[in-house]
Amino acid sequence: MASVLPACTAVLPGFLCGSADILLYLVPSMAVAFLFWMLAGRHPAFFLLTAPGTLCHELAHFGVGLLTNAEPTNISLFPRRKGKVWELGSVTFANLRWYNAAPAALAPLLILLLPLTVAAWRTGPGWHFAPLDLVIAVLLAPQFLSFWPSPVDWRLAARSWPWIVVLGMGGGLYFWHDAILRLVRA
Repeated sequence: MASVLPACTAVLPGFLCGSADILLYLVPSMAVAFLFWMLAGRHPAFFLLTAPGTLCHELAHFGVGLLTNAEPTNISLFPRRKGKVWELGSVTFANLRWYNAAPAALAPLLILLLPLTVAAWRTGPGWHFAPLDLVIAVLLAPQFLSFWPSPVDWRLAARSWPWIVVLGMGGGLYFWHDAILRLVRA
């Protein structure tokens, strides 16, 4: 795939240059997301701008929770005040265990696939910005505000610490499999 930025490889690694069109396409969405974030901090009424992202965030928790047997029992999509901060939504699980806590808690990271997929679709050969792309930028903006797991999500994901050991061992086998095979065959 040719990049819109021909001199890209002089500055960045090749895999980033191959995706430069996609990243360039997403810049307006990220700028709109920043504007939404600033406005939402000014007044609670502006939470409506972030509502689609909150919906995707909580549905990601709920959907992955269903798939991993975490048994989601309740989903709340209405913002509420918790001390000095706002809780924009929540999902309650009945069966959060070591094997499903990380997938269910970190599920919002999957939200990034939505803007990346749309950008890959819109930046096909010979792409250029059209009026539709401005509408798409506004619709994708809340996803950039909602994909990062909350501090509570990270704490819940820590229950899956055995996965760190399993993934570490798998990574070690992947990187050192030649050396291990030579050692075993010797």
